[in-house]
Amino acid sequence: MDIQELITYQGYGYFFLVAFLTIGLYAYIYHLYKSQRTGRRDYEKYAKLALDDDLSSAALEYNERRDTK
Repeated sequence: MDIQELITYQGYGYFFLVAFLTIGLYAYIYHLYKSQRTGRRDYEKYAKLALDDDLSSAALEYNERRDTK
């Protein structure tokens, strides 16, 4: 195996890695869009958390198991 063959394999590996990461990114974006559209999660609340991060601010979600104790 010479250096030119290794460079070729490295190019193929880089291409497939970038393609895999791109597909993964679009799948994650679709998951976020679908879960917000169906009403399972409201990600705009989480975005607001960065602006309203205080000890006295209200909780975003309540956990029934934790709140009943």
